Amino acid sequence: MAVSFHVRSNSYPSRLHPQAAHVDEKLARLRSIEEASTSTSSSICQRLENVQELHEALDKLIRLPVTQHALAQEQNKKAVEKLLDGSLRILELCNTSKDALSQMKESLMEIQSILRRKRGDLSGEVNKYLTSRKSLRKTFQKVQKSLNVAQTGDNSVESLAVFGEAEAVTMTLFGSLFSYMSGSKTCGKWSVVSKLMNKKKVTCEAQANEFTRVDSEIQSEKTLKMEDVQILESCIQDLEDGIESLSKSLIKYRVSILNTLGH
Repeated sequence: MAVSFHVRSNSYPSRLHPQAAHVDEKLARLRSIEEASTSTSSSICQRLENVQELHEALDKLIRLPVTQHALAQEQNKKAVEKLLDGSLRILELCNTSKDALSQMKESLMEIQSILRRKRGDLSGEVNKYLTSRKSLRKTFQKVQKSLNVAQTGDNSVESLAVFGEAEAVTMTLFGSLFSYMSGSKTCGKWSVVSKLMNKKKVTCEAQANEFTRVDSEIQSEKTLKMEDVQILESCIQDLEDGIESLSKSLIKYRVSILNTLGH
């Protein structure tokens, strides 16, 4: 689906603006990655980077006079409020993700220290880690419910539709992220968001990754491998960095919308 940026007014060009075309390219790339790849650490980190670039492109789009005009129109007030609410929800998801990752990383660092020194309360740290994993899975269930409620796909304002689609693709990313971290299945309730992205099918497969590998090993402390713990910690760090960069871009994007409304 091509993303256009038309404004229903003779005062503004009806042709596709170069910056809108750039946003369209970013969205198309994200859709192709989502459809072609399975959830892996590298693919999710790549999607985080692409979503960050998407919001940087949207920020530039917002600064265009034609966009500012559309945002400022009284009849678009409710649509703009939805965009602001959506950006706030995504920032909350960023914070929730970072908190969960931070808790797990802290426990993993302690576990590594104990394994390296071959002394200390390994069982205690393992229990802390398992508690953080249990908390993450509960959070994932809540996130699923909240995103299914949030994503209605109803954006009747043509000139702002591109922003709604960007929100949908970002929500889809966080669905994959939480599913990946929790080791849950990618299916069912995410199909609602997937349909918004014009996906023809939704795969449903259990995640076998760095998180689930350590989960399996940690059930029996004797099988816990330092190498796998280190790999998982590195994976968590990459995800944290990607989410932090996305958060900064989202804040700039949100501020740009608010500044436009303030003019």
